[in-house]
Amino acid sequence: MRIAICDDELKMRELLAQKVRRHCPDADIVLLQSGRELLSMNPQPDILFLDIQMPEMDGMEAARAFRQKNKSAVLIFITALAEYVFQAFDVGAFHYLVKPFSDEKFAEVFCAAQVQSRRTCALPVREEKYIWVKRKGIRTKVFLDDIQYAEVYNRKIILHRADGDVEYYGKMSELEKAAGEDFFRTHRAYLVNFKHVVKYDAAAISLERGTALIAKPKFPEFVKQYMKYNQREKQELRL
Repeated sequence: MRIAICDDELKMRELLAQKVRRHCPDADIVLLQSGRELLSMNPQPDILFLDIQMPEMDGMEAARAFRQKNKSAVLIFITALAEYVFQAFDVGAFHYLVKPFSDEKFAEVFCAAQVQSRRTCALPVREEKYIWVKRKGIRTKVFLDDIQYAEVYNRKIILHRADGDVEYYGKMSELEKAAGEDFFRTHRAYLVNFKHVVKYDAAAISLERGTALIAKPKFPEFVKQYMKYNQREKQELRL
């Protein structure tokens, strides 16, 4: 089992490593001191202890980026401030430890994380959903997970992705139906993928690559559906 400990404080990294070895002597432990080190880590960890308050890139920002390439790792946040706890579950956190924590609390959370990690590793690979778009007579397969958001512009639909946009003539209503419950129509001209939401307010949705407008009457329903999406993601991780 590969376990990563990411904390900017050397003493905390060493303390957590000692506790891990006590309960899992054969663990492959990797100590990291920043979010950037975490994001360049290879191979990926099975369990991650992640500090929230770190300079440059804090734990929440690091966790969002980490989840883009590792959705199965069991994530445990380490924090000195309990108010961060409510944000933790937005990035699929399994649990959290508030500093200072007892040996008994660590043992409880870590043992549960090991069980969860074994279950997660045994999960079947989820089939990737996709759509076909037609451009200049050529049909192209586009995976839904890769679409951060879609917008209508000059009668075209633009699919915004991390590796480049895809433009085609089509109807947003048809795309909305094909995309399913992991997407939400925030505005007549915008359809967003919950997976790529970074932050939001009543005026706009910030995604990893760009911003989508939201019609104010739709904001309450967006929040409701986004919470449901997060619940679905947590349930799948725990199956």
